Amino acid sequence: MSDTPSNPNRGRLLATLRVQYPDALTERGFRLLHPSSGEPYTDHRRHLVATCRSIANFAIGAVADGPDWCLDAAEHGLSFLRQAHRTDDGDGYHLVVSEDGEPLDRTRSAYGHAFVLLAYARATAAGIDGAEDDLVATHELIEDRFRDGAGMLRSDCAPDWTEQEEYRGQNANMHACEAYLAAYEATGETRYLDRARHIAHKITIALAGETDGLLWEHYTDDWKHDFGYNEDEPRHQFRPPGYQPGHHVEWAKFLALLDRYDDAAVADTEGGDGYVSEGGWYARGLELFETAIEYGWTETGFVYTHEEDGAPIVPDQYGWALAEAIGASAALTERAATHEDDAADRLRTLNRRFIECTDRYRGPADLWYEKRIPTDHGDDLVAPDPPGVEPDYHPVSAFYECWRSAHDAQPADRTFTTANTDE
Repeated sequence: MSDTPSNPNRGRLLATLRVQYPDALTERGFRLLHPSSGEPYTDHRRHLVATCRSIANFAIGAVADGPDWCLDAAEHGLSFLRQAHRTDDGDGYHLVVSEDGEPLDRTRSAYGHAFVLLAYARATAAGIDGAEDDLVATHELIEDRFRDGAGMLRSDCAPDWTEQEEYRGQNANMHACEAYLAAYEATGETRYLDRARHIAHKITIALAGETDGLLWEHYTDDWKHDFGYNEDEPRHQFRPPGYQPGHHVEWAKFLALLDRYDDAAVADTEGGDGYVSEGGWYARGLELFETAIEYGWTETGFVYTHEEDGAPIVPDQYGWALAEAIGASAALTERAATHEDDAADRLRTLNRRFIECTDRYRGPADLWYEKRIPTDHGDDLVAPDPPGVEPDYHPVSAFYECWRSAHDAQPADRTFTTANTDE
């Protein structure tokens, strides 16, 4: 399906992938490209998250009827994922390996395994042979190894699957929700939608009910808010203290997708999984989106973290947060029309504004920098350090959502048409 002049987002999606291909591909796996030069700049290390995100990117290109090289690149990445990252006994995936497949960090990462599930889900949607078998196996692995007594993902583990710390993280569970939504889209199997629904309810409704609707990042192993976690490391790369507007808009997108697929409304009822409130997933997603705009939007990007009252903690503006706002505003616009909500016009206006801001985050090679330091702190652009985890996965996901929200959105009781169906 081609773009119309009013919706050039399939073109933006494929253009983003074309910058990556073929330069990001190596003999085995992928390397990240520098936003300034466009040259590979990471070393021999290969991070599980980057491998899986690259697979998901190129598989999305195939789903969007992109060139044949999209499918070829996805298959190239799957081969490396299976042969290098996956353990010899198939009981998990190494977090960091060398290009030759030597394990360099054997951590069994909950965050990383969420992206393994996403990679296989996107590959299944693209119709790649064997991907659905690996999707099922990864789902079963997560059920056996990561799912805790609350039905959520526990934290990072050692190779023997003992937990490295008494911690639960919002972020790993959010991306597990994303992966389960993608698995549902690819297969139509409701068990994946059930998992996504459960995680979303726990994080965005039950736990957020204790923080006035804001989403906290860090919890104890019995899912109590840990407000002191990493409070002395405000710039921690993956687990900073404070509230993250970027994750609020990211969740807003996922709740819009749940609204698309799930005709049940949501409520925080005793027992955890009641779904009866007016407005449902859409209303909660819009609330999270509006909160991010109120507390985090600066007209050129989102602050990284802020206090409960909206006071910035780290004002750095990450490209991924802007990209997620692009996708969220598109998905919410589609749902607003379905709900006959007059928020649609404002959401479209914000979507255009977000897209206009993307030039601030792209380098001369048309790749996205990790973040931009605010003007009053130097206005510098910063690339990620090796081994890196971001092969422009957030922009690809954003433009994909913009495209399919405009073209392919189906009634809530249907999945999207994907490359491996006959519809």
